[in-house]
Amino acid sequence: MRFEKNVVVIGGGTGTYSVLTGLKKYVSDITAVVTMADSGGSAKKERDEWGLLPSSDVRKSLLALADVSTQNALLLRKLFQYRYSQGVGVRGMTFGNLFLVALTKILGSQQLAIEKAGEILRTHGKVLPVSLDKIDLVATYADGSKVIGEHAIDEPKHNGKIPITYLSTHPLAQINPEVKEALSSANLIILGPGGFYTTLIANLVVSGVSDAIIKSRAKKIFILNLMTEYGQTYGFTASKFLSELDTYLPIKTLDFVFINNAPIPQAALTRYKKYNAVPVLNDVHSSSSFTVMASDLLSRKIVPRQKGDTLHRSFIRHSPEKIAKACMKILNLV
Repeated sequence: MRFEKNVVVIGGGTGTYSVLTGLKKYVSDITAVVTMADSGGSAKKERDEWGLLPSSDVRKSLLALADVSTQNALLLRKLFQYRYSQGVGVRGMTFGNLFLVALTKILGSQQLAIEKAGEILRTHGKVLPVSLDKIDLVATYADGSKVIGEHAIDEPKHNGKIPITYLSTHPLAQINPEVKEALSSANLIILGPGGFYTTLIANLVVSGVSDAIIKSRAKKIFILNLMTEYGQTYGFTASKFLSELDTYLPIKTLDFVFINNAPIPQAALTRYKKYNAVPVLNDVHSSSSFTVMASDLLSRKIVPRQKGDTLHRSFIRHSPEKIAKACMKILNLV
């Protein structure tokens, strides 16, 4: 049985993928709102060579929501996930990204291509770009320096221990009208998890997004990351995540904060040490504005690197099932 509720998930990447994968079993109306600021890997080719908005986060969300009830549906999903490990010009790209590029050229609209891909994959919900504007992220750091581009922020060549003091876009971006409508009619809005600045805040710095979240009558959940991230959240504790979020979206707007309290496996910790990443410490004190829900949200799987993938990915993920069940408790209150 699925809840007859409208749920909006804001983010992109593997964090949103985990949330959507779990939710689609329980919720009838899901909208994934994904960032359009990606600039690494295949996104660079899509932006620079084809003049399109990046589609990797769109593809991941479509796959998370895709139908898997038949063998053909499973095969189609695997096809969209297939990453080329050979070939000049396509190595590192996925079939799904190339499919979305081709479909855009055929239909003459990236929005229509995303909708049609959703129909082909028989998604349990829809995926919306947060904005239709072509933008770059601009990070300003505590030492006064600036870095332009999501990829340069996410995989820094500078000292990744220097904190980001402010994130913005160039040029300014406007909220996709469909996103504004989805937020207005939502019963539940879920923020995160994912790259804190390059995935979550990247959505909130689009003009109109934070205002739409604030005005929405939906219950609002913020899911904290499992690990800190060099270049974005080095040394962050849970309270630091919240204080930084407050810069872009008042945390008094939140109703619930989800924090994992299960220990991270030693094998994963050893691998993360190489990237200066540690588990996020829960130091959040009681708040009059939101409820802290600390529980085991961890998937026990360590994610292997996909052949042909040149980008850094997380080794561990939130459990789709555990996240979904925690959200279902909230939906019972809506």
